[in-house]
Amino acid sequence: MLMLVDCSNCRTPLQLPAGARSIRCAICQAITRVADPRSLPPPLPHQQSHATPSTYNYHAPPSPYNHLPSFGQTPSVNGKKRAVICGISYKKTKHELKGCINDAKCMKYLLINKFRFPESSILMLTEEETDRYRTPTKHNIRMAMHWLIQGCEPGDSLVFHFSGHGSQQRNYTGDEIDGFDETLCPLDFETQGMIVDDEINATIVKPMPHGVRLHAIVDACHSGTMLDLPFLCRMDGSGRYVWEDHSPPSGIFKGTNGGEVISFSGCDDDQTSADTASLSKVTSTGAMTFSFIQAIERGHGTTYGDMLTSMRTTIRQTDVGGSSGGGGAVTSLLGMLLTGGSLGIGGLRQEPQLTASEPFDVYTKRFSL
Repeated sequence: MLMLVDCSNCRTPLQLPAGARSIRCAICQAITRVADPRSLPPPLPHQQSHATPSTYNYHAPPSPYNHLPSFGQTPSVNGKKRAVICGISYKKTKHELKGCINDAKCMKYLLINKFRFPESSILMLTEEETDRYRTPTKHNIRMAMHWLIQGCEPGDSLVFHFSGHGSQQRNYTGDEIDGFDETLCPLDFETQGMIVDDEINATIVKPMPHGVRLHAIVDACHSGTMLDLPFLCRMDGSGRYVWEDHSPPSGIFKGTNGGEVISFSGCDDDQTSADTASLSKVTSTGAMTFSFIQAIERGHGTTYGDMLTSMRTTIRQTDVGGSSGGGGAVTSLLGMLLTGGSLGIGGLRQEPQLTASEPFDVYTKRFSL
């Protein structure tokens, strides 16, 4: 039987054999010592593990979301749809954000009413949820990511949305061009640690089978390559673009098992919002979700290139919180998101990014969730 323990240095999940008192991390080589294995989480079913710098092993225990509908119970004409939406406000902490739960609500509304996602197949993780498995803790986000890809088949469409804090930490394996891993900050990140891009890639990117499509919308600082996808669309102000190969120098494979993964993110890896730690502003998170939904509502989301251009244009505008035209409930929700506080958008130094498991023509490939 194997048990799960986080590396004491880089927080990588490691599988500790029953009875073992220490384990060396294959990612950063640090040794993690466990005084009493009985204090660890419940044992996992035995699975072969070869944790090397070219593999990232995280095996979740049985999902607490098994009571939710399976793919087979949510049929649609073009395949089945499932989404995980995380919105974290870090309420009553020095990291508090104001717009993230609104982001989550807006995204859920969009998926249900625009893209016909069954409400029963959308898993919401916010601090407003009363179910203990639906608070956005590190453990629950991990479990939700595993639930997202369980049983997926060709034709299925998956969405992962995160609105909250993002960060970076030093990479020791040589698989990051800039030397830093990108990380998501769950609600309990100060005690339980962050979720590293290596784990996100291993959980919802690498297993993606042929014919399945995943879209990630990551609304956080340092989020440009949060899924560790191998290709980044580098677009200039005129709309010209090239696909940069971000395959790790170490040679670690970061692609899929035949499926397609595309990610929109709030900013480049080296960009931050000066207001993300403020108690009264959430410009980067609110602005990105707003621009994503507005592009779709205004009909600017025909292709991926149109989406990216529209999002960047919206964020550069100084009157984003004003009337967006067209009315409707989504517009009203977005108005609440950006006008409910001191949310000046002007002067933002962030540019939404597009990354993918494979390059494509962004101006001919049609966007759809």
